[in-house]
Amino acid sequence: MTRTSLLARISESRVWRSFFRHGWPDNPLDRSLVMTSNVFLHLHPVKVSRKSLHWAYSFGLGVISAILFAVLVWTGVLLMFYYVPSVERAYSTMKEIQLSVPLGQFTRDMHRWAAHAMVLVVILHMARVFYTGAYKPPREFNWLIGVALLLFTLGASFTGYLLPWDQLAYWAITVGTNIAGYAPVAGPAARQMLLGGGEVGQNSLLRFYTLHIAILPLLITLFVSVHLWRVRKDGGLAANDQRAASSEH
Repeated sequence: MTRTSLLARISESRVWRSFFRHGWPDNPLDRSLVMTSNVFLHLHPVKVSRKSLHWAYSFGLGVISAILFAVLVWTGVLLMFYYVPSVERAYSTMKEIQLSVPLGQFTRDMHRWAAHAMVLVVILHMARVFYTGAYKPPREFNWLIGVALLLFTLGASFTGYLLPWDQLAYWAITVGTNIAGYAPVAGPAARQMLLGGGEVGQNSLLRFYTLHIAILPLLITLFVSVHLWRVRKDGGLAANDQRAASSEH
């Protein structure tokens, strides 16, 4: 049996076809099937604007944001094995992570800098979307999803600030929640809900910890899923250029 016939027999077998339901992508039909049937590539629409494929159009800021979020989840899970959300032990366990846990300092720094970078990249991503007019119909719903993701990112960064339970974190959260308390109508209630009392203490640490490791990451994951789904449904990245639209492939 020749090599060509062996490959043809494998590619036509039921097992192979159960995984790959298309032929070699050398024609428009199979190229479309590659995109629509692949669990990862199906995030992209079947047809995209040629202009939006240029790296300078988006700088990959959305992809970078997703990668940074994955880094934060991974390093956050590692830190959770050692961190104790208690006012008596939070600071000491944080120092143990830095000084006693193998690669603890590296993991914590990686988590911290990835958090800072994610805030910056998400803001730049929103600016790019606004500058290129990608918030206009039919993408206005996805723009609102992006605004919500920006707020969740800022919230995740803010809630993580208290967890080291040092002087800088304590007074930063005190000032931040006091500023939030001056917001019209819901300000005092929001401050009370965040702190779990009248001042920063054990209840505040538990609430910030729960928001930081569970509620906000789940919301970000859910909204990112909807965001990616809408990118695909809306035809990929916006390219409000008639010449680009005519060159879709």
